[in-house]
This record gives sequence, structure tokens and C-alpha cells, in this order.
Amino acid sequence: MAEQRATNITWHSHHVTREDREKLLGQKGVTVWLTGLSGSGKSTIAVAAEERLIARGRLAYVLDGDNVRHGLNKNLGFSPEDRTENIRRIGEVSKLFTEAGVIVFTSFISPYRADRDLVRGIHEAGRFVEVHVAASVETCESRDVKGLYAKARAGEIKEFTGITAPYEAPLSPELVIDTSAEPVEKSVERLVTYLAENGYLGS
Repeated sequence: MAEQRATNITWHSHHVTREDREKLLGQKGVTVWLTGLSGSGKSTIAVAAEERLIARGRLAYVLDGDNVRHGLNKNLGFSPEDRTENIRRIGEVSKLFTEAGVIVFTSFISPYRADRDLVRGIHEAGRFVEVHVAASVETCESRDVKGLYAKARAGEIKEFTGITAPYEAPLSPELVIDTSAEPVEKSVERLVTYLAENGYLGS
């Protein structure tokens, strides 16, 4: 848990509630946390699901790992400590989106179970959906369009998840998507169907 360093601060409640925003949007705010190895398909699924929901008149937004590291988390590297802080920060941001009634997809490797559990813990029950985008290292390496796995195996990238750093798969995710066994369209359909069946997309 991050240390509270600021003093003389007070939490201010809003007059407009999350329920008010959700009624306006016709949906239920939720963080959909996609976790998996680099190349597993997290970003591809998140972007396609966002597009699918927007087409259905729902407000959705993708927080992508690489994009966030260009701004909010540009001062963080890939050490275990920095990875934890990276996930803590994005967890807080995703919670804000959820409070605003938005369906937010996060696409982060987030390799440590404890970090993901911490993010779940700051969300209210039912407001955090963990999705394990499962694919073997071999499958992900075969999709290595960035050349990252090759660089990691050559020792050019340190602390690379799946090669020189661990990945702790979720024990009880709400949904498992095996991208090595089904096309992207099927994976996206299963994710959107899960959200619809659990009341996040409204009537």
C-alpha cells in the first residue's frame, strides 16, 4: 500500500452520485482488467471491445500499458518496484473512470498477483472484472511484432515477463480468454457477452 505523504487534506463528496451518472449513460461503470503476457492479445481485444461498445451506444475507454508509460507513468521502469507502482497508479485511474460510470478496459501485463489483488481491493465489489488473456510464451513469441522476445533472449532487455521475469497467472479470474484457441472476433464477443449478461451494458 502506497504511503500517504500529503497532510491537511480532506475527502470531498460529490453532489452528483455514480448512480446519477450511470442513469445518464444507461450503463454500469466497471474496470475490465485484461492481464497476460506481452503478445497475448490484450490490447487487440481491448481496442476491439471498446469499438464494439461505442457502436452499441455505450461509453467505453481503453487504458493501454504502453500509452500510459508515455505520460502518467513515464518516470517508471520495469523493476518489480516500478511495476507495482505502475499498476497502483493505473488502478487508481481506472477507479476514477468507473466512478464516472465509464466501462474502462485496461491492457497491462500486470504480472504480479498481489498488485492485481490490490487494484481489485480499491474497487467496490462487482466493479472490477479480471480477464486472463491466456497464451503460452511460445504463442506470444510467434507474434513478436515488436521483436521484444528476441531482444529479451539476447539479453538486451532485462526483467522481461515470461523470459527473465515471472508472470503470476490469476487464480480465479472472472473470465479466461485463450487467444491461441480462438480468433479475436470470438474473444471479443465472449467478453462483450459477459458484460451484457452481468448487467454492465444496461437494458
